[in-house]
Order: sequence, then structure tokens, then C-alpha cells
Amino acid sequence: MGAGGQLGAAVVHECAGAHDTVALTRRQLDVSDADGLTAAMDRLRPDVIVNGAAFTNVDAAEERPLEALDINAFAVRDLARAAGRHGATLVHYSTDFVFDGRASDPYTEEQPPNPQSTYAASKLLGEWFALDAPRAYVLRVESLFGRVPNGPAAKGSVAGILKTLEAGGAAKVFADRTISPTYIIDAARATRQLVERDAASAPPGVYHCVNSGSCTWLELAQELAQRLGVTATLEPVRMADMPLRAMRPQYCALSNAKLQALGITMPPWQDALARYVRGTAAS
Repeated sequence: MGAGGQLGAAVVHECAGAHDTVALTRRQLDVSDADGLTAAMDRLRPDVIVNGAAFTNVDAAEERPLEALDINAFAVRDLARAAGRHGATLVHYSTDFVFDGRASDPYTEEQPPNPQSTYAASKLLGEWFALDAPRAYVLRVESLFGRVPNGPAAKGSVAGILKTLEAGGAAKVFADRTISPTYIIDAARATRQLVERDAASAPPGVYHCVNSGSCTWLELAQELAQRLGVTATLEPVRMADMPLRAMRPQYCALSNAKLQALGITMPPWQDALARYVRGTAAS
């Protein structure tokens, strides 16, 4: 599900060469259509279900909460039930937004969530529904960036900053919001490595699937400019000064030590950013 999105396309690209993969875009299967979703799962009888579908417009979720809940939570409940019927493994992607952002060290999977927005609450509910499946992996990602060959155009904050820097414009970036960026290529690889293992060597549960390390958006933009070889014009801003409809976690670095303990290595964000820039230049 969600094969038309950035991360979904990356998972298809990663897995298609090694596994019989059925890529379903929103046009082919709307996950909020419970009857259609159930019928599709009963027809396909999958061994693994990877859910990349999500309502991701954080501010719009405040005004369209039912739509956000349908896609981010209740559709996941239906997928978990389908996984139970067919003995399938369920992979579901969640977000750093389930935390309140008041920490000072990277969040671990054991720390209690405290969502501060409708979007965040819908994603946390989706996590709980996903974990009802007999074997489920909830992978928290954040600040996604990247593109696969023939996949959808890169979007999101990193792509926006890149485009602005290449055009010689001034990029407005948060100086006080800390993140752990996630390169979709690395997240997709980690997904495949998890599901290819047996449950004993990769216990089901919640995992943080982000690139190693953390940075502010200002530090990321500076690194991006250096990799591009351009002189950056950056406008640092504070979260408190921006008219945001929904609350964002200010400190949302995630620890991926649990994933690393399984031997699944997530490269540093700087390395991921360098590969992204090289790939963008090549295309």
C-alpha cells in the first residue's frame, strides 16, 4: 500500500528484485475503503504486508481529523486483521510526532509517547492497531528524503531546501528544531532486512528506523550546501515565530540503537545526504 509515495516506492524498488512484489498505489487501492481493502488482501493472500499509505498533512489533519484517522489508524486496524487471517507479517510506518519533543536526548522505543496534534494522535493509534497483528513491525521514520529511479519526484523539506539552494535563493530553516533525517533508500533496505529474518532474530515490535545522528534543520541545510558546493543564503527561524496550525515536536531525534543491535546498520545522516546529492546530480 502507498507504492506511489516516496517511501513506498523505495520499498518496492528494494524488494522487487528478490521477492514477488505487488505494488499498490492509492489509485489502485484506497486503504480507507475497508471493504475494498479486505477484498484485496483476501485475493492476494500476502506473506508480508507493507503499509506506506498515510495522511501526512500535519496542519490539515487539525481540520480533517476523520480523514486522518481513517487512513492513519482505522485502515491499519483492517490491515492488522488481514495479516491475522492470512498469517502475514505487517510492516507499518509511523513517525517521531508521537513524542512531545520535550526531551534532550534521542528518544528510544521504550519512552512513552505523548502526541500533541491530531496527526500525531492518529499515527499513535495506528501503531497500536498495527501491533495487534501476530507479527508486526512498526518503524518510526522522520524527515524523509530521497528518490528512487522512476519513482515519484522527491518532496518534503529536504527537497525544498535543495531546490532553493540550487536556485540561489534564501532558504528559511528552523534553527531550534532537532531531527534525525531518514533517507528512504536506507529505510527501505532496513525494512527488507527485518522481514527477511525470522521472528527469533528480529523480534516484532516498534523500531526507530532513521539515519544515525541528529541535527537541526539549520545544520542540515549547511551540510547540504557544502555537498552541493554552493554558497548558501540561510534564514534561521525559531519554531515559536512560525504560524503553525499544529504543534510540532521541537526535539525529535530518535535513537536507532534497537535496530543496530540486530545488525541492521543505518548510516550517519551526513553520509545519506551525500548519497542523495550524488544521486540527484546523476539524474
